[in-house]
Amino acid sequence: MNQVPADFFGDGAEAIKQYVDILLDRGISWGLLGPREGDRIWERHVLNSVAAADLIPPGATLVDVGSGAGLPGLPLAILRPDLKVTLLESLERRTRFSELAITELRLGARVRVVRGRAEEHQERYGVVTSRAVAPLGRLLGWCEPLMASGGRVVALKGSSVAAELAEADSVVRALGLVAQVRELSTPVVGGQSWALEAWAE
Repeated sequence: MNQVPADFFGDGAEAIKQYVDILLDRGISWGLLGPREGDRIWERHVLNSVAAADLIPPGATLVDVGSGAGLPGLPLAILRPDLKVTLLESLERRTRFSELAITELRLGARVRVVRGRAEEHQERYGVVTSRAVAPLGRLLGWCEPLMASGGRVVALKGSSVAAELAEADSVVRALGLVAQVRELSTPVVGGQSWALEAWAE
């Protein structure tokens, strides 16, 4: 990508550029991203993370399950200053990475990191999101208990999401959920991306 698409983030343009610099430096050196990811970090990681932003209601509380290097939670928090975001991650190195990033980006008033496993976390949120964490059947089992009343799961997925949803049909029904595949367009660069949106019947 020849041009840095930070202007899409509006008032967060400087913050998203700083976050990308953090990913390119500490994210790669700490092993959270592969060394080959640097050339495609905007399209594959940052812009992909906000492709489903319009599915998230204004002022929502959001938890990013298995947040890793803060994707998609930190790009969403930068794009959407109305959100209160929790990054939920079980591995110490990844939580430390996100804690440092939040401090450097001055997002601590509305973004926090919680170290723990989704199945042990007790809080509830308006939106439960994730990106490249687990097969859908297992993922929904982790995410459904984190949904507040009227809440929803918005899971970023790859092109096989419809097949995953078919395989997870019995889990979806057992959890009492309605689930739908959303075809999305990656902001700025175009191209298809996908999300699975689920909510209680």
